[in-house]
Amino acid sequence: MAASSNTEVLESNKPTEELASAVIRFAGDSGDGMQLAGTQFTDTSAIFGNDVATLPDFPAEIRAPAGTVAGVSGFQINFAASDIHTPGDEVNALIAMNPAAFKAHIDDVQQGGIIVVNEDEYSKINLRKAGYPEDYNPLDDEKYETKYRITKVPITRLNQEALAESGMGAKEINRCKNMFALGLIYWLYQRPIDTTVKYLEDYFGKKKHLPAVAEANVKTLKAGYFFGETTEMFPVRFHVARAPVDPGRYRKIGGNEATAMGFATAAQLASKTLVYCSYPITPATDVLHSLAAMRNFGVKTFQAEDEIAAMCSAIGVSFAGQLGVTGTSGPGLALKSEALNLAMMMELPVVIINVQRGGPSTGLPTKTEQSDLLQALYGRNGDSPLVVIAAQSPGDCFDTAIEATRLAIKYMVPVVMLTDGYIGNGAEPWRIPEASELKPIEVKHPVHEEGKVFQPYSRDENLARPWAIPGTKGLQHRLGGLEKGHISGNVSYDFENHQFMTDLRRMKIEKVAQDVPDLHVHGEETGDLLLVGWGGTYGSILTATDRARAAGKKVACIHLRHLNPMPKNLGKILKNYKQVLVPELNTGQLRLILRGKFLVDARGLNKVAGKPFLVEEIEQAIEIMLAGKLGDREYLTPRLHKVDLDDQDIDLSKFGINAARI
Repeated sequence: MAASSNTEVLESNKPTEELASAVIRFAGDSGDGMQLAGTQFTDTSAIFGNDVATLPDFPAEIRAPAGTVAGVSGFQINFAASDIHTPGDEVNALIAMNPAAFKAHIDDVQQGGIIVVNEDEYSKINLRKAGYPEDYNPLDDEKYETKYRITKVPITRLNQEALAESGMGAKEINRCKNMFALGLIYWLYQRPIDTTVKYLEDYFGKKKHLPAVAEANVKTLKAGYFFGETTEMFPVRFHVARAPVDPGRYRKIGGNEATAMGFATAAQLASKTLVYCSYPITPATDVLHSLAAMRNFGVKTFQAEDEIAAMCSAIGVSFAGQLGVTGTSGPGLALKSEALNLAMMMELPVVIINVQRGGPSTGLPTKTEQSDLLQALYGRNGDSPLVVIAAQSPGDCFDTAIEATRLAIKYMVPVVMLTDGYIGNGAEPWRIPEASELKPIEVKHPVHEEGKVFQPYSRDENLARPWAIPGTKGLQHRLGGLEKGHISGNVSYDFENHQFMTDLRRMKIEKVAQDVPDLHVHGEETGDLLLVGWGGTYGSILTATDRARAAGKKVACIHLRHLNPMPKNLGKILKNYKQVLVPELNTGQLRLILRGKFLVDARGLNKVAGKPFLVEEIEQAIEIMLAGKLGDREYLTPRLHKVDLDDQDIDLSKFGINAARI
């Protein structure tokens, strides 16, 4: 395939190797523009027609020392000619802009994989910053030369030469080197550069009023592309064909972006004003950014002074009769817990987004995890049941946001929507729904009936109390955190009423199950092993299950969107399989719930490494389960190749840990 832009079409005489899919990772210092390069490669591949899945990887520290492993920023993309669900396990091509990036990611590259390094950055100072021994350069190490196809490119120098006449300073020129590297990889994988050229011209030339910067970036992008053709470093190019897709209009979408679009759409479907009240926190802040740009749809955003104020403001919005939504991550959800309990007692339709990250405390703020499930379910004082649902992919965040809003309004109850860093920062192709596919959200506000006293805690058939708009004649009432009397809503200290209201609030959540669809089993209805997942583990579990089934194994999987209440047919499904495995990015929270609620001997595959599951890890767990090698151990944990243990096969039982490594 020829690449085209504002320049002539370049035809290559080099041979092409067809690939079904490819996994590429851009890695460099946090100032090297790797996220931009990866995003542009993703956009281009999506427009070209590939299925894509991404995994951005940010440094955990805001200003980690430049040139260190802690400061490395990465962006991984899996693009394919068929349907894919994960960003890939092994990396086929690594672009390492400095020694720290090489050190941080080299072990993830497949044997025989391509590594493009910016050899200009492999100075003694940078090697020392990356933590390499004195007088050692990994590019000269025979073990790497024989295992990988390492291509040394003087990216810094070539970028400087391309922009020597630009009139920009050395610092500004150096910032453009990510575009040189991107141009080279565009050539290597036969991607057109038009999309990135247009982006650069629009972003810098128009929005930022920096046409010289736009021109420089476009120039070095093309220089990198043509360097690939003219050099003899690459004897072959690669090509990944378009993927077949169902009819419709598609776009690339990120999880946080889809969440914002989902709530803006939900507000329109309910004929309500969306007011998003939030305090910035990684990795949920992009939801606030996205919604702030939707003022033309009547969306209002409020950046509060802290998490408590954000939660209380959302309660005020819902009390006033509009759609109150707030977003955060795990530490923020902890701070919101008291006010969230207030929303539960007031029975108001508030939605709380939790984009989960590594914990506890500050933990791994830029990495992914699923450790807030128990917090969402039980992290408040008293018996405080809420509806809890979880998105399974970036595109699914759109539908999940609408579902959260629909349930909150119908049942007059707070709803917690769980995503995670992997889903929120990741991206995938998304079919844009037709307006006719989106069902209106019914909203009922009571009106004064002459001769009747308004009862703020009366109930409809869903056990939902009336959503009265303040200021409506004849509907005066009081709300607060003290226990309410049934029907009247007056403050009540009667112990029998408290028992009744506690049971009633629980029964209302259980009644939500009537709107929860039955689970669909992916695979046979009975078998040897059932995998149960929730949230962002969807893609890895589905792919591992398909591979096991293709090998003739009696394996199936289900994935939970609704975590409280759970689907009505879940218990029956669990009993149809000899064994149950629950892969989670935590230490076994859903497994604990399934064992307690359904008395099933569920085992776990648990990982808390700040990264999503590799498909290979789940495949290994399936093999162990089917072979009966787990014994009486409760769970498996993946062996991480970068963990410095004297014995990787250490017997965890010596430490009182009932688990096994894979």
